[in-house]
Amino acid sequence: MNRVLRHIAGIAAVLVIALAGAAPAEKTPMRTVVDLTGRIVNVPHDPRRVVALAPSVTEIVFALGREDRLAGVTRFSNYPPAAQQLSKIGSYIHLDVERIVALRPDLCIAVKDGNPIAAVEQLEALGLPVFAVNPLDLETVMQSVEAIGGLIDAAAVARDVVADMRQRIVRVEAKVAQTPLRPGVFLQIGISPIVSVGSSTFIHTLIEMAGGTNLAAGPTPYPRFSREQVIALAPEVIVISSMARDAVFEQVKAEWMQWPVIPAVRRNAVFIAPPDLFDRPSPRLVDALEVLAGLIHPNLFEARP
Repeated sequence: MNRVLRHIAGIAAVLVIALAGAAPAEKTPMRTVVDLTGRIVNVPHDPRRVVALAPSVTEIVFALGREDRLAGVTRFSNYPPAAQQLSKIGSYIHLDVERIVALRPDLCIAVKDGNPIAAVEQLEALGLPVFAVNPLDLETVMQSVEAIGGLIDAAAVARDVVADMRQRIVRVEAKVAQTPLRPGVFLQIGISPIVSVGSSTFIHTLIEMAGGTNLAAGPTPYPRFSREQVIALAPEVIVISSMARDAVFEQVKAEWMQWPVIPAVRRNAVFIAPPDLFDRPSPRLVDALEVLAGLIHPNLFEARP
């Protein structure tokens, strides 16, 4: 009974905050738009207090020079460093709805793949507009940049950001086209168990664009492997970029280096790459492409990380 009463009290508290905090947003001139998941959403013409519901959205807003409008971000929003100073609203998969409402946003920007739909629906029920993007690869990241730019009065900057991304992509593709070699790549994003990326992920697309062959390609988005299975795949390049933030990357690399039967070990092609580059569909995904291309084809690119 006490638990039920506490739950009811918590809902009541959120509603009180919503009535106090969302009221100013209702007076703001609104417009109707279609977000990148096909939903029809009413959003402010010129939102001034934006909550980013994923680290990738935070990075996009900063890339557009509109960080002054960020009222709150998710817990692991650590790039650029200034994002760490902003109010936190939980992780992107465990959003603190009460905290979001208390920040009195006039717009929340969500990601389809990650934010729980129940939390999004709760925010909308409390009168907070939620615009969702759906970045699945470099192309849809660029669509997200332009869409968010259109929301927060940064359309011109968004076009410049996307133009720069496209130029860098073309540069990588032009260099990769100089060789027919497509080395086998095993990109490790999970440590224990060993996890890689299947064909439906944006990292798979990066591997292919960077001139490699994804040895974990297949219908399973994030397949698991035993060490013996990885050895049998005979990868020519191993890239370690774990989502586990407390992983000891050098130790993982050292464990692979004990297996000279693996071509990547013999070629000294076992690398550690910054995880945030590879697990966030933000403008820095082009950085990830450039890094990956340099690791796979070092003869075509001058620098390695």
